[in-house]
Amino acid sequence: MTIAADPVPGGRPGDVERAAALSGELSGRGVHGIVLSYVDTAGVTRVKTVPTAGLPTATAWGVGMSPVFDTFLADDSVVTTDVLGSPDGDLRLYPDLNRITVLAAQPGWAWAPVDRVTQEGEPHPACSRTFLRRIVAEAARRHGVTFRAAVEIEWSLGTGSAPDGGFVPAATGPAYGATRQVEASDCLADLLASCAAQGVEVDQVHPEYAAGQFEISVGALDPVAAADRSVLVRQTVRAVAARHGMRASFAPAVSAEGVGNGGHLHLSAWRSGVNLHAGGVRRYGMTAEAESFAAGILAHLPGLTAVTAPSPASYLRLKPSQWAGVFAAWGRETRETAVRIVTGTAGLHDRAANLEVKPVDLAANPYLALGCVIAAGLDGLATAAPLPEEITGDPARLDPAEAAARGVRRLPVSLDEAVTEFAGDERLREALGPVLADAVVAVRRGECAAVAGLDDAQVAAAYRWVY
Repeated sequence: MTIAADPVPGGRPGDVERAAALSGELSGRGVHGIVLSYVDTAGVTRVKTVPTAGLPTATAWGVGMSPVFDTFLADDSVVTTDVLGSPDGDLRLYPDLNRITVLAAQPGWAWAPVDRVTQEGEPHPACSRTFLRRIVAEAARRHGVTFRAAVEIEWSLGTGSAPDGGFVPAATGPAYGATRQVEASDCLADLLASCAAQGVEVDQVHPEYAAGQFEISVGALDPVAAADRSVLVRQTVRAVAARHGMRASFAPAVSAEGVGNGGHLHLSAWRSGVNLHAGGVRRYGMTAEAESFAAGILAHLPGLTAVTAPSPASYLRLKPSQWAGVFAAWGRETRETAVRIVTGTAGLHDRAANLEVKPVDLAANPYLALGCVIAAGLDGLATAAPLPEEITGDPARLDPAEAAARGVRRLPVSLDEAVTEFAGDERLREALGPVLADAVVAVRRGECAAVAGLDDAQVAAAYRWVY
Protein backbone atom coordinates (compact mmCIF):
# COMPACT_ATOMS: atom_id res chain seq x y z
CA MET A 1 0.00 0.00 0.00
CA THR A 2 1.27 3.48 -0.84
CA ILE A 3 0.35 6.82 0.72
CA ALA A 4 0.40 10.24 -0.91
CA ALA A 5 3.97 11.01 0.17
CA ASP A 6 5.41 7.79 -1.27
CA PRO A 7 7.30 7.97 -4.58
CA VAL A 8 5.81 6.22 -7.59
CA PRO A 9 7.47 5.01 -10.80
CA GLY A 10 7.32 7.71 -13.43
CA GLY A 11 7.09 10.39 -10.73
CA ARG A 12 4.13 11.94 -8.94
CA PRO A 13 2.27 14.62 -10.91
CA GLY A 14 4.55 17.59 -11.43
CA ASP A 15 7.62 16.06 -9.79
CA VAL A 16 9.66 15.44 -12.94
CA GLU A 17 9.04 18.97 -14.21
CA ARG A 18 10.02 20.33 -10.80
CA ALA A 19 13.18 18.19 -10.81
CA ALA A 20 14.11 19.57 -14.23
CA ALA A 21 13.77 23.12 -12.93
CA LEU A 22 15.78 22.27 -9.81
CA SER A 23 18.48 20.66 -11.92
CA GLY A 24 18.92 23.86 -13.90
CA GLU A 25 18.91 25.97 -10.76
CA LEU A 26 21.51 23.79 -9.07
CA SER A 27 23.75 23.76 -12.12
CA GLY A 28 23.58 27.53 -12.16
CA ARG A 29 24.85 27.53 -8.59
CA GLY A 30 27.85 25.38 -9.51
CA VAL A 31 26.46 22.07 -8.27
CA HIS A 32 27.80 19.14 -10.29
CA GLY A 33 26.46 16.17 -8.33
CA ILE A 34 23.78 15.19 -5.82
CA VAL A 35 24.41 12.87 -2.87
CA LEU A 36 21.48 10.48 -2.41
CA SER A 37 21.58 9.42 1.21
CA TYR A 38 19.90 6.94 3.54
CA VAL A 39 20.77 5.19 6.80
CA ASP A 40 20.96 1.40 7.02
CA THR A 41 19.82 -0.86 9.86
CA ALA A 42 23.27 -0.75 11.47
CA GLY A 43 23.14 3.06 11.57
CA VAL A 44 25.66 3.61 8.79
CA THR A 45 24.83 6.33 6.26
CA ARG A 46 25.06 4.88 2.74
CA VAL A 47 25.06 6.98 -0.42
CA LYS A 48 24.96 6.99 -4.17
CA THR A 49 25.53 10.10 -6.24
CA VAL A 50 24.16 11.28 -9.57
CA PRO A 51 25.20 14.17 -11.80
CA THR A 52 22.96 17.19 -11.39
CA ALA A 53 21.58 16.73 -14.90
CA GLY A 54 20.36 13.27 -13.84
CA LEU A 55 17.95 14.58 -11.21
CA PRO A 56 14.81 14.41 -13.42
CA THR A 57 15.52 10.78 -14.35
CA ALA A 58 16.24 9.88 -10.72
CA THR A 59 12.96 11.52 -9.73
CA ALA A 60 11.01 9.59 -12.34
CA TRP A 61 12.59 6.16 -12.04
CA GLY A 62 14.86 6.15 -9.02
CA VAL A 63 18.48 5.04 -8.78
CA GLY A 64 19.37 1.38 -8.35
CA MET A 65 20.86 -0.02 -5.16
CA SER A 66 20.93 -3.52 -3.74
CA PRO A 67 18.69 -4.35 -0.77
CA VAL A 68 21.58 -6.30 0.75
CA PHE A 69 22.64 -3.20 2.70
CA ASP A 70 19.65 -3.72 5.00
CA THR A 71 21.63 -6.46 6.69
CA PHE A 72 25.11 -5.00 6.38
CA LEU A 73 27.02 -4.71 9.63
CA ALA A 74 29.13 -1.74 10.57
CA ASP A 75 32.24 -3.53 9.26
CA ASP A 76 30.51 -4.10 5.87
CA SER A 77 30.08 -7.84 6.39
CA VAL A 78 26.60 -9.26 5.80
CA VAL A 79 24.10 -11.27 7.83
CA THR A 80 20.81 -12.63 6.57
CA THR A 81 17.16 -12.98 7.49
CA ASP A 82 14.64 -15.16 5.70
CA VAL A 83 14.07 -12.37 3.13
CA LEU A 84 17.08 -10.04 3.34
CA GLY A 85 20.81 -10.35 2.81
CA SER A 86 20.73 -12.07 -0.56
CA PRO A 87 22.86 -10.83 -3.47
CA ASP A 88 19.68 -10.94 -5.57
CA GLY A 89 17.23 -8.13 -6.24
CA ASP A 90 17.33 -4.38 -6.62
CA LEU A 91 15.68 -1.30 -5.18
CA ARG A 92 15.16 2.23 -6.47
CA LEU A 93 16.29 5.28 -4.51
CA TYR A 94 13.95 8.26 -4.95
CA PRO A 95 15.25 11.68 -3.83
CA ASP A 96 12.95 13.88 -1.77
CA LEU A 97 12.84 17.09 -3.79
CA ASN A 98 11.63 19.06 -0.76
CA ARG A 99 14.88 18.34 1.07
CA ILE A 100 17.50 18.95 -1.61
CA THR A 101 20.20 21.10 -0.04
CA VAL A 102 23.30 22.66 -1.54
CA LEU A 103 26.21 21.55 0.67
CA ALA A 104 28.08 24.63 1.82
CA ALA A 105 31.13 22.69 3.02
CA GLN A 106 31.32 20.47 -0.09
CA PRO A 107 31.50 22.84 -3.07
CA GLY A 108 29.97 21.31 -6.18
CA TRP A 109 27.63 19.02 -4.29
CA ALA A 110 24.03 18.96 -3.13
CA TRP A 111 22.37 16.42 -0.84
CA ALA A 112 18.98 14.74 -0.63
CA PRO A 113 17.50 11.97 1.54
CA VAL A 114 15.80 9.15 -0.33
CA ASP A 115 12.91 6.77 0.01
CA ARG A 116 13.48 3.23 -1.17
CA VAL A 117 10.97 1.55 -3.45
CA THR A 118 10.85 -1.92 -4.99
CA GLN A 119 11.15 -2.48 -8.72
CA GLU A 120 7.41 -3.18 -8.67
CA GLY A 121 6.79 0.33 -7.37
CA GLU A 122 5.89 -0.64 -3.78
CA PRO A 123 7.46 0.93 -0.68
CA HIS A 124 10.37 -1.25 0.43
CA PRO A 125 9.35 -2.87 3.77
CA ALA A 126 12.83 -2.22 5.23
CA CYS A 127 12.93 1.48 4.30
CA SER A 128 13.31 3.22 7.67
CA ARG A 129 12.31 6.65 6.33
CA THR A 130 9.06 5.20 5.01
CA PHE A 131 8.53 3.48 8.37
CA LEU A 132 8.81 6.76 10.27
CA ARG A 133 6.48 8.53 7.85
CA ARG A 134 3.86 5.81 8.38
CA ILE A 135 4.12 5.97 12.18
CA VAL A 136 3.60 9.73 12.06
CA ALA A 137 0.64 9.34 9.69
CA GLU A 138 -0.89 6.67 11.95
CA ALA A 139 -0.57 8.97 14.97
CA ALA A 140 -2.43 11.71 13.13
CA ARG A 141 -5.15 9.36 11.91
CA ARG A 142 -5.77 7.41 15.11
CA HIS A 143 -4.98 9.96 17.79
CA GLY A 144 -5.11 13.33 16.08
CA VAL A 145 -1.61 14.20 17.23
CA THR A 146 1.45 15.54 15.46
CA PHE A 147 5.00 15.80 16.74
CA ARG A 148 7.96 18.12 16.87
CA ALA A 149 11.36 16.51 17.25
CA ALA A 150 15.07 17.25 17.31
CA VAL A 151 18.19 15.12 17.61
CA GLU A 152 21.11 16.43 19.65
CA ILE A 153 24.42 15.82 17.88
CA GLU A 154 27.59 15.20 19.86
CA TRP A 155 30.89 14.44 18.21
CA SER A 156 34.54 13.99 19.04
CA LEU A 157 36.88 16.19 17.04
CA GLY A 158 40.21 14.52 16.41
CA THR A 159 43.39 15.51 14.63
CA GLY A 160 43.62 14.33 11.06
CA SER A 161 47.15 13.04 11.54
CA ALA A 162 46.57 10.50 14.34
CA PRO A 163 48.28 7.24 13.32
CA ASP A 164 46.67 3.83 12.89
CA GLY A 165 43.08 5.03 13.13
CA GLY A 166 43.65 6.33 16.62
CA PHE A 167 41.94 9.27 18.26
CA VAL A 168 43.91 12.32 19.35
CA PRO A 169 41.60 15.12 20.51
CA ALA A 170 41.91 18.25 18.39
CA ALA A 171 40.99 20.40 21.39
CA THR A 172 41.98 19.69 24.95
CA GLY A 173 40.51 22.49 27.04
CA PRO A 174 38.13 21.76 29.92
CA ALA A 175 34.49 20.75 29.58
CA TYR A 176 32.37 23.65 28.38
CA GLY A 177 35.58 25.67 28.55
CA ALA A 178 36.38 28.86 26.67
CA THR A 179 39.84 27.44 25.98
CA ARG A 180 38.41 24.62 23.93
CA GLN A 181 36.06 26.94 22.03
CA VAL A 182 39.06 29.06 21.06
CA GLU A 183 41.06 25.98 20.01
CA ALA A 184 38.32 25.04 17.52
CA SER A 185 37.22 28.60 16.78
CA ASP A 186 37.67 28.64 12.99
CA CYS A 187 36.16 25.19 12.55
CA LEU A 188 33.08 26.03 14.63
CA ALA A 189 32.59 29.35 12.86
CA ASP A 190 32.67 27.58 9.50
CA LEU A 191 30.17 25.03 10.83
CA LEU A 192 27.75 27.78 11.85
CA ALA A 193 28.16 29.49 8.49
CA SER A 194 27.54 26.24 6.63
CA CYS A 195 24.43 25.45 8.66
CA ALA A 196 23.06 28.94 8.04
CA ALA A 197 23.71 28.63 4.29
CA GLN A 198 21.88 25.29 4.30
CA GLY A 199 18.85 26.66 6.15
CA VAL A 200 19.59 24.72 9.35
CA GLU A 201 18.39 26.60 12.42
CA VAL A 202 21.05 26.20 15.11
CA ASP A 203 20.11 26.76 18.75
CA GLN A 204 23.65 26.43 20.12
CA VAL A 205 27.04 24.83 19.60
CA HIS A 206 29.45 24.32 22.48
CA PRO A 207 32.29 22.26 23.92
CA GLU A 208 30.98 19.17 25.71
CA TYR A 209 32.38 17.09 28.55
CA ALA A 210 35.10 14.85 27.07
CA ALA A 211 38.34 16.00 25.44
CA GLY A 212 37.69 17.14 21.87
CA GLN A 213 33.93 16.71 22.29
CA PHE A 214 31.37 19.23 20.99
CA GLU A 215 27.60 19.40 20.65
CA ILE A 216 25.29 21.18 18.24
CA SER A 217 21.58 21.60 18.96
CA VAL A 218 19.19 22.41 16.15
CA GLY A 219 15.58 23.53 15.97
CA ALA A 220 12.67 21.10 16.17
CA LEU A 221 10.80 19.95 13.08
CA ASP A 222 8.32 17.22 12.19
CA PRO A 223 9.93 13.81 12.89
CA VAL A 224 10.88 12.89 9.31
CA ALA A 225 12.41 16.31 8.70
CA ALA A 226 14.20 16.11 12.06
CA ALA A 227 15.75 12.76 11.12
CA ASP A 228 16.74 14.16 7.71
CA ARG A 229 18.32 17.16 9.40
CA SER A 230 20.28 14.90 11.77
CA VAL A 231 21.84 13.14 8.77
CA LEU A 232 22.51 16.43 6.96
CA VAL A 233 24.16 18.10 9.96
CA ARG A 234 26.46 15.14 10.48
CA GLN A 235 27.45 15.26 6.81
CA THR A 236 28.21 18.95 7.32
CA VAL A 237 30.22 18.44 10.51
CA ARG A 238 32.34 15.78 8.78
CA ALA A 239 32.99 17.98 5.77
CA VAL A 240 33.85 21.09 7.80
CA ALA A 241 36.21 19.08 10.01
CA ALA A 242 37.95 17.63 6.95
CA ARG A 243 38.46 21.11 5.48
CA HIS A 244 40.29 22.01 8.69
CA GLY A 245 42.48 18.90 8.65
CA MET A 246 40.48 17.19 11.40
CA ARG A 247 38.21 14.15 11.74
CA ALA A 248 34.78 14.00 13.34
CA SER A 249 33.59 10.85 15.07
CA PHE A 250 29.96 10.32 16.05
CA ALA A 251 30.73 6.92 17.58
CA PRO A 252 29.15 6.28 20.96
CA ALA A 253 32.64 5.90 22.42
CA VAL A 254 35.92 6.86 20.77
CA SER A 255 37.79 5.21 23.64
CA ALA A 256 36.94 2.61 26.25
CA GLU A 257 36.91 5.05 29.13
CA GLY A 258 35.26 8.40 29.70
CA VAL A 259 32.07 10.01 28.49
CA GLY A 260 30.80 9.03 25.05
CA ASN A 261 28.85 10.79 22.31
CA GLY A 262 25.07 10.85 22.66
CA GLY A 263 22.26 11.63 20.26
CA HIS A 264 19.45 12.45 22.67
CA LEU A 265 15.98 12.78 21.18
CA HIS A 266 13.68 15.66 22.02
CA LEU A 267 10.03 15.06 21.30
CA SER A 268 6.72 16.76 21.95
CA ALA A 269 3.16 15.77 20.97
CA TRP A 270 0.74 18.39 19.71
CA ARG A 271 -2.97 18.50 18.88
CA SER A 272 -4.53 21.32 16.86
CA GLY A 273 -1.47 23.46 17.43
CA VAL A 274 -1.45 22.97 21.23
CA ASN A 275 1.51 21.40 23.00
CA LEU A 276 0.27 18.48 25.13
CA HIS A 277 3.30 18.82 27.42
CA ALA A 278 2.29 22.26 28.71
CA GLY A 279 -0.82 23.88 30.13
CA GLY A 280 -2.23 20.66 31.58
CA VAL A 281 -3.27 19.84 35.14
CA ARG A 282 -0.86 16.99 35.68
CA ARG A 283 2.72 17.16 36.98
CA TYR A 284 4.74 20.08 35.63
CA GLY A 285 1.87 21.17 33.44
CA MET A 286 1.66 17.96 31.46
CA THR A 287 -1.73 16.84 30.18
CA ALA A 288 -2.96 13.34 31.00
CA GLU A 289 -2.09 12.33 27.43
CA ALA A 290 1.46 13.66 27.73
CA GLU A 291 1.94 11.63 30.92
CA SER A 292 0.65 8.48 29.23
CA PHE A 293 2.88 9.13 26.22
CA ALA A 294 5.93 9.35 28.51
CA ALA A 295 4.76 6.25 30.40
CA GLY A 296 4.60 4.30 27.16
CA ILE A 297 8.19 5.21 26.33
CA LEU A 298 9.34 4.20 29.81
CA ALA A 299 7.58 0.85 29.56
CA HIS A 300 9.23 -0.03 26.25
CA LEU A 301 12.69 1.36 26.99
CA PRO A 302 14.41 -2.01 27.54
CA GLY A 303 13.48 -3.13 24.01
CA LEU A 304 13.89 0.35 22.56
CA THR A 305 17.52 0.33 23.61
CA ALA A 306 18.31 -2.14 20.83
CA VAL A 307 17.20 0.55 18.38
CA THR A 308 18.45 3.69 20.12
CA ALA A 309 21.79 2.24 21.28
CA PRO A 310 22.44 -0.30 18.52
CA SER A 311 26.21 -0.79 18.64
CA PRO A 312 28.37 -2.82 21.00
CA ALA A 313 30.19 0.49 21.52
CA SER A 314 26.92 2.03 22.75
CA TYR A 315 27.31 0.11 26.00
CA LEU A 316 30.71 1.68 26.66
CA ARG A 317 28.75 4.94 26.91
CA LEU A 318 25.69 3.70 28.82
CA LYS A 319 27.15 3.85 32.30
CA PRO A 320 25.55 5.15 35.51
CA SER A 321 26.31 8.63 36.81
CA GLN A 322 27.49 9.96 33.43
CA TRP A 323 24.22 11.63 32.35
CA ALA A 324 23.59 8.83 29.86
CA GLY A 325 20.15 7.96 31.27
CA VAL A 326 20.64 4.27 31.98
CA PHE A 327 17.69 3.87 34.36
CA ALA A 328 14.08 3.51 33.20
CA ALA A 329 12.78 6.44 35.22
CA TRP A 330 11.77 10.04 34.67
CA GLY A 331 12.26 13.39 36.32
CA ARG A 332 12.01 17.10 35.63
CA GLU A 333 15.39 18.25 34.34
CA THR A 334 16.88 15.08 35.83
CA ARG A 335 19.83 14.15 33.65
CA GLU A 336 20.41 10.71 35.10
CA THR A 337 16.95 9.36 34.25
CA ALA A 338 16.24 7.92 30.82
CA VAL A 339 13.36 10.35 30.28
CA ARG A 340 13.95 13.97 31.23
CA ILE A 341 10.93 16.25 31.35
CA VAL A 342 11.85 19.64 29.93
CA THR A 343 9.33 22.33 30.85
CA GLY A 344 11.16 25.32 29.41
CA THR A 345 11.43 28.76 30.94
CA ALA A 346 8.48 30.74 32.23
CA GLY A 347 6.86 32.41 29.27
CA LEU A 348 7.97 29.70 26.85
CA HIS A 349 6.28 26.61 28.30
CA ASP A 350 3.72 26.30 25.54
CA ARG A 351 6.42 26.25 22.88
CA ALA A 352 9.40 24.67 24.63
CA ALA A 353 7.99 21.87 26.82
CA ASN A 354 9.08 18.46 25.58
CA LEU A 355 10.58 15.23 26.76
CA GLU A 356 14.14 14.14 26.20
CA VAL A 357 15.01 10.47 25.68
CA LYS A 358 18.61 10.03 26.76
CA PRO A 359 19.79 6.42 26.11
CA VAL A 360 20.25 7.28 22.43
CA ASP A 361 23.46 7.69 20.45
CA LEU A 362 24.34 8.48 16.86
CA ALA A 363 24.98 4.87 15.91
CA ALA A 364 21.19 4.75 15.86
CA ASN A 365 19.34 5.11 12.60
CA PRO A 366 17.39 8.32 13.41
CA TYR A 367 14.33 7.21 11.45
CA LEU A 368 14.12 3.91 13.33
CA ALA A 369 14.83 5.56 16.68
CA LEU A 370 12.20 8.29 16.32
CA GLY A 371 9.64 5.89 14.84
CA CYS A 372 10.05 3.33 17.60
CA VAL A 373 10.00 5.94 20.39
CA ILE A 374 6.81 7.43 18.95
CA ALA A 375 5.27 3.96 18.61
CA ALA A 376 6.09 3.26 22.27
CA GLY A 377 4.57 6.57 23.34
CA LEU A 378 1.44 5.93 21.29
CA ASP A 379 1.07 2.58 23.03
CA GLY A 380 1.00 4.43 26.33
CA LEU A 381 -1.47 6.93 24.90
CA ALA A 382 -3.79 4.20 23.63
CA THR A 383 -3.84 2.42 26.98
CA ALA A 384 -3.93 5.59 29.15
CA ALA A 385 -0.82 4.24 30.86
CA PRO A 386 -0.13 5.85 34.25
CA LEU A 387 3.18 7.64 34.68
CA PRO A 388 4.97 6.32 37.78
CA GLU A 389 6.42 8.49 40.49
CA GLU A 390 9.16 10.93 39.64
CA ILE A 391 12.78 10.20 40.51
CA THR A 392 15.09 13.03 41.49
CA GLY A 393 18.86 12.87 41.72
CA ASP A 394 20.91 9.91 40.57
CA PRO A 395 19.00 6.60 40.56
CA ALA A 396 22.36 4.86 41.00
CA ARG A 397 22.21 5.90 44.66
CA LEU A 398 19.14 3.73 45.27
CA ASP A 399 19.78 0.30 46.77
CA PRO A 400 18.24 -2.55 44.76
CA ALA A 401 15.25 -2.98 47.07
CA GLU A 402 14.33 0.71 46.98
CA ALA A 403 14.83 0.87 43.22
CA ALA A 404 12.52 -2.12 42.74
CA ALA A 405 9.93 -0.64 45.09
CA ARG A 406 9.94 2.63 43.15
CA GLY A 407 9.81 0.93 39.76
CA VAL A 408 13.30 1.98 38.70
CA ARG A 409 14.94 -0.51 36.36
CA ARG A 410 18.48 -0.57 35.01
CA LEU A 411 18.39 -0.65 31.21
CA PRO A 412 20.29 -3.36 29.31
CA VAL A 413 24.02 -3.38 29.98
CA SER A 414 24.95 -5.03 26.67
CA LEU A 415 23.70 -5.15 23.10
CA ASP A 416 23.01 -8.85 23.52
CA GLU A 417 20.71 -8.11 26.46
CA ALA A 418 19.02 -5.27 24.57
CA VAL A 419 18.24 -7.35 21.50
CA THR A 420 16.72 -10.06 23.69
CA GLU A 421 14.42 -7.41 25.19
CA PHE A 422 13.59 -6.12 21.71
CA ALA A 423 12.80 -9.59 20.40
CA GLY A 424 10.28 -10.00 23.22
CA ASP A 425 8.59 -6.61 22.68
CA GLU A 426 5.63 -7.39 20.47
CA ARG A 427 4.51 -3.75 20.16
CA LEU A 428 7.84 -2.60 18.79
CA ARG A 429 8.10 -5.53 16.42
CA GLU A 430 4.54 -4.94 15.23
CA ALA A 431 5.25 -1.25 14.62
CA LEU A 432 8.32 -2.03 12.53
CA GLY A 433 6.73 -4.89 10.62
CA PRO A 434 8.27 -8.35 10.29
CA VAL A 435 10.88 -7.54 7.62
CA LEU A 436 12.36 -4.55 9.42
CA ALA A 437 12.04 -6.10 12.89
CA ASP A 438 13.86 -9.24 11.76
CA ALA A 439 16.57 -7.09 10.17
CA VAL A 440 17.09 -5.27 13.49
CA VAL A 441 17.48 -8.57 15.35
CA ALA A 442 19.79 -10.10 12.75
CA VAL A 443 22.04 -7.05 12.48
CA ARG A 444 22.29 -6.58 16.27
CA ARG A 445 23.15 -10.22 16.81
CA GLY A 446 25.66 -9.97 13.98
CA GLU A 447 27.32 -6.99 15.67
CA CYS A 448 27.51 -8.97 18.93
CA ALA A 449 29.20 -11.85 17.14
CA ALA A 450 31.58 -9.51 15.34
CA VAL A 451 33.07 -8.24 18.61
CA ALA A 452 33.07 -11.52 20.53
CA GLY A 453 36.42 -11.84 22.28
CA LEU A 454 37.38 -8.16 21.91
CA ASP A 455 38.14 -6.06 24.97
CA ASP A 456 36.57 -2.61 25.49
CA ALA A 457 39.44 -0.74 23.85
CA GLN A 458 39.21 -2.95 20.76
CA VAL A 459 35.43 -2.47 20.59
CA ALA A 460 35.83 1.32 20.71
CA ALA A 461 38.49 1.17 17.99
CA ALA A 462 36.33 -1.05 15.77
CA TYR A 463 33.51 1.54 15.59
CA ARG A 464 35.51 4.76 16.08
CA TRP A 465 35.25 6.11 12.51
CA VAL A 466 32.20 4.25 11.21
CA TYR A 467 29.37 6.67 12.01
